Amino acid sequence: MGTGIEDYALLSDQRTAALVSRWGSVDWLCFPRFDSASVFGALVGNREHGRWLLAPIEGEVLSRTYLDSSFVLRTLWASGGSQVLVTDFMPLGDGGSSIMRRVEGLSGSMRMEHELIIRYDYGKVLPWVRRNFDAVKGTESLVAVAGPHAAVLHATRLPKAKNHTHHDEFEVKAGEVYDFEFACYPSHTGIPEPNDVGLAMTQTSRTWRQWAAKIPTHGAHEALVRRSLLVLKALTHRETGGIVAAPTTSLPEFFGGERNWDYRFCWLRDAALTLQVMMTHGYEDEALCWRDWLLRAIAGDHRRLQIMYGVGGERELPEKILQHLPGYGDAKPVRVGNAAVYQYQGDVIGEVMVALDELRTMGGREDHFSWPLQKALLEDVLAHLDRKDHGLWEMRGEPAYFTHSRVMMWAALDAGVRAVTHHGLSGDAPAWEMARDALREQIMVQGFNEELNSFTQTYGSTEVDASLLVLAQVGFLDYSDPKMLGTLKRIETDLLDDHGFLRRYRSESGADGLPPGEYTFMVCTCWLIEQYAHCGRLDDARRLLARLATIVNDLGLMSEEFDPVTGRMAGNFPQALSHLGLIRAADAIEEAAGMRAARPRRGPK
Repeated sequence: MGTGIEDYALLSDQRTAALVSRWGSVDWLCFPRFDSASVFGALVGNREHGRWLLAPIEGEVLSRTYLDSSFVLRTLWASGGSQVLVTDFMPLGDGGSSIMRRVEGLSGSMRMEHELIIRYDYGKVLPWVRRNFDAVKGTESLVAVAGPHAAVLHATRLPKAKNHTHHDEFEVKAGEVYDFEFACYPSHTGIPEPNDVGLAMTQTSRTWRQWAAKIPTHGAHEALVRRSLLVLKALTHRETGGIVAAPTTSLPEFFGGERNWDYRFCWLRDAALTLQVMMTHGYEDEALCWRDWLLRAIAGDHRRLQIMYGVGGERELPEKILQHLPGYGDAKPVRVGNAAVYQYQGDVIGEVMVALDELRTMGGREDHFSWPLQKALLEDVLAHLDRKDHGLWEMRGEPAYFTHSRVMMWAALDAGVRAVTHHGLSGDAPAWEMARDALREQIMVQGFNEELNSFTQTYGSTEVDASLLVLAQVGFLDYSDPKMLGTLKRIETDLLDDHGFLRRYRSESGADGLPPGEYTFMVCTCWLIEQYAHCGRLDDARRLLARLATIVNDLGLMSEEFDPVTGRMAGNFPQALSHLGLIRAADAIEEAAGMRAARPRRGPK
């Protein structure tokens, strides 16, 4: 299957991102944004679809780490008595996007291989590559052009053309330094000047470190929480504030299967949950930035609310299949765009309203734009009280009354009532309260199975869903309510695997309209930890978080799913929702242990 998903590292300049393998190959880079077409696409194809390899010809990786609290990656290679350090990063600054790589000889000498294969438009377009000589400076670079796109390689030593690739081998001795910069730019503009790699490394590391300095301590799991918060920042577009669910597309949820989706877009749900996490960890400015992105994205015809948008708030995200790509591990199809954009998911407004309610509670002020738009969203909730939806997991089967979605509609109305009664804002609180209470009564009757003593995935069904763990998180019930504990017992029985990890639902039930088969979903296990911590099972919560910590990769990164049988990560990577869940799980344990102030919590109604 080639490189494991868990063997990749993330580089980010908060405009786009790259994935570099443990073995020194940059296999994924989109330009100019997270959701643009790839320049290096080997991740979902092979080397012919673009990659940038820089690694010893012989040697093993002794270690790889991020420098301080940054995304400056340092890989230490060894062969015999020789060692080489390779540093990879994307500089943070006002210029365009680039990847910088530095090779330093530490001891002895090692022979390096350098291969550059540039392929635009997801590996379909071969660029025209030429050498460019700067007569004034006496320097030479490689320039690649394909229509509107261009890239330049500035390097201590340039590779040579070979069969539509560029290749080189060179020896690095102790004390020698080789620098490389691959910069992308619009082809109609001038070639970017080379940057000082050492200076850019120092500045980039300092910028990340300064941002992370505000992160509070988190006991035994501080490193995981810190890295997770940094991942959320890395997946956020610095100009628009939109956060992508993941920087990749079509990494399979089930190896060899067709559950392959494009996650390089901004889900309102993920943005809202990010807002909550940032607020509770002292990043008020970031929370307001994400709120403003949410409001801009929603603005317009609120009756045509979408569950996701482009990085800048774009609405058109048509899904298509790239037939020329074989897929990661031959998992087809490779998709770009996401047809779920056209789904109705009843929970989304709830997540948005709950997050904005918490922002108000923590002192965030509404303005002439934000509160009127929220009132318009509540009108949408009232207008769709009887509408079936596709649920949190974007089922591609028939719509249904998903219990989680109905509870989130309840939570949206509850947040509206609180805005009037607790914060003095204007609005039709009596109408919202009446609808909220009627919806609660309906959920308790139709969404709860008395015989099974459990809430169910959909009204009238007998299946359970991990999303039912969210009911207590939004205050619909207390974590220790008998109905919640009964639901927890059913979830443990039906969805907990032999390794202690939680599936979303039983895919073999056929409710999602896809062939059965997927692995455990990381955020679901995080929700289970949160439930354990708040219902008196603190030791169980600690044990499960310790187990979860063992499957995070060596750089603290998490994928969407995990196959405990093979020990492989699956799904898009790194996944914002997984990291959000991990942060909440660690927070819940600390709250339950009295080590951290409790989050604002709504009581049962």
